[in-house]
Amino acid sequence: MNRIDGVSMRLVSTAVSTAVLATLLAAAPALAQPVAQSAPQPTALPDAVPPARDIPYPGTIRLTVDATDTARGIFRVKEAIPVAAGTRALTLLYPEWLPGQHAPRGPIDDVAGLRFTAGGQVLTWKRDPVNVYALHLDLPAGVTEVLAEFQYLSPTTTAQGRVVMTPDMLNLQWNLVAFYPAGWFTRQIPVDATAILPAGWRYGTALEPRDPAALGTVAFKTIDFDTLVDSPMFAGRHFRQETLAPGVRLNIVADSPEELAATPDQIERHRELVRQAVKLFGAQHYDHYDFLLAISDRLGGIGLEHHRSSENGVVPGYFTKWADNAGRHNLLPHEYTHSWDGKYRRGADLFTPDFSMPMRNSLLWVYEGQTQFWGYVLQARSGIVSKEDTLSAYAMIAALHEKRPGRQWRPLVDTTNDPIMSARRPQPWLSWQRSEDYYNEGLLVWLDTDAKLRELTGGRKSMDDFARAFFGPGDRDWGVSTYDFATVASTLNGIAPYDWAGFLKKRVDAVAPQAPLGWLATSGYRLAYTAEPTAYWLSEEKARKITDLSYSLGMVIDKDAQVTQVIWDGPAFAAGITSGTTLLAVGGHALDADDLKRAITDAKTSGKPIELLVKKGDRFQTVSIAYRGGLQYPRLEKVAKGEAALDRLLAPRR
Repeated sequence: MNRIDGVSMRLVSTAVSTAVLATLLAAAPALAQPVAQSAPQPTALPDAVPPARDIPYPGTIRLTVDATDTARGIFRVKEAIPVAAGTRALTLLYPEWLPGQHAPRGPIDDVAGLRFTAGGQVLTWKRDPVNVYALHLDLPAGVTEVLAEFQYLSPTTTAQGRVVMTPDMLNLQWNLVAFYPAGWFTRQIPVDATAILPAGWRYGTALEPRDPAALGTVAFKTIDFDTLVDSPMFAGRHFRQETLAPGVRLNIVADSPEELAATPDQIERHRELVRQAVKLFGAQHYDHYDFLLAISDRLGGIGLEHHRSSENGVVPGYFTKWADNAGRHNLLPHEYTHSWDGKYRRGADLFTPDFSMPMRNSLLWVYEGQTQFWGYVLQARSGIVSKEDTLSAYAMIAALHEKRPGRQWRPLVDTTNDPIMSARRPQPWLSWQRSEDYYNEGLLVWLDTDAKLRELTGGRKSMDDFARAFFGPGDRDWGVSTYDFATVASTLNGIAPYDWAGFLKKRVDAVAPQAPLGWLATSGYRLAYTAEPTAYWLSEEKARKITDLSYSLGMVIDKDAQVTQVIWDGPAFAAGITSGTTLLAVGGHALDADDLKRAITDAKTSGKPIELLVKKGDRFQTVSIAYRGGLQYPRLEKVAKGEAALDRLLAPRR
């Protein structure tokens, strides 16, 4: 019975299928006809923002910033912008491309409550559909001044961005609280700026107050918009100011008065930094200079250069735990060097007429790389960081780039695009992707250059000679002197004839499987890896709250045993560990950093793999790492007898 039914059903099914197929075949010619696809042309991009002209702006902007709402982190702004008679359209720009950040980072999304008036009449405004940093206003006849009122809503948590205001201190960056008229070089737009500060707060800035004794409401002398943006302010309840040299001041704000307790010796080392820098460069490219130093774990950290000042934010302990913070003491030497390298001498493609034109970063290996080079030299020469710790820092940098696999595919110069491309977001495979390597690998390039200069001249010439030739001319000139690649090469050639263009291009423009470590062979030192870390390495691990096993297991873990970095193609990588993995146990025992280090040492003796219990997301698994090389930490070991070239580079100038 079932068999007959089955046959019957198959026959019925076949008949139905045949009928359906016939219907489809009959319709096939109609379905096969091509259907025209919609294909529009793009709407042309409007170009409604006038280009910058290098001519004086007709009037002086009056800018008043009320920074007293420290409880909510709100800056309240009034800006009076004069306009020429007969002007019927005004475009205002918010600073987008920010110097020192080498990228479009202006946080215009934090500007709120915009209101524009002229002669008591409210004006309508419209944001440019292409350039969202531009606002267009139509002006009634007879308008000579536009009043802008708005708030800058600064981040109140780190999840929103860098915190710039706390109940005890603030960092007023003028680019956050001001618009400027499009159509002019910003150096041609004069500004009268006033800051209203909480009662009793003192401040530091490169701007000159009209009344040096004024507190609370502080009005500054007229300055151009470019220099205004380049002259931020630190202010606070707990403040200390020290004179380091004529016209050079150290301004310190802190969360508590205890953090201001710098010893006379510590202040003297900062004075020596200024002396050593001036001896090195042979000129000063500022009329006066203000170090701005915030010691806080509430205000956001920062290291940002300016021509006549620098913003430096460090965690508590900068002075009070001096010996434990060697790695933080490099910040001021680095940012101070930028007054010469980056602010005065600047790559031609990085100079822009305003804050709207995109920057190009191709010479950051000079701007940042050589600043990194001189920052470490000056920290040692001044005693802010000891020579021993400086050598240990060199070892860490040399090892990082010797072992960085990303150099196999990506040239150093391409990393100068990283500020624009990645905005310093965390990367899943940092060692393979590379990230802003123009800083530290740039430092190595200049160590190589110093070694080659000494070799070519029998030790008579060095990078000190380059510093004087390149940065020295124009004492007290704090304008901008631009350069290109050819300028750098020709300056070196004037010190010691050589194929400097080829030397630099090999290290900067080409894919270089080997790090620029030629300086080690001629500088009297070698890079070694030992089972014991240097004191500097340990202080860095403590400050960063990590355990760095980059050169053994090929990973870094934080204080909670979560992996924060895995080295591409390293042992941990081969075992399938990624960033975000949490290590729970090693060899069957609950894991802490010391247990893991012991397991690495034991594996070298036993030859057995290291067994880890790990958690990735909601999954637990056991992984086996086949590594038997023991603990590996980099250090520089001296091989020369007597004073070596590297010793001479780091020695103070008398």
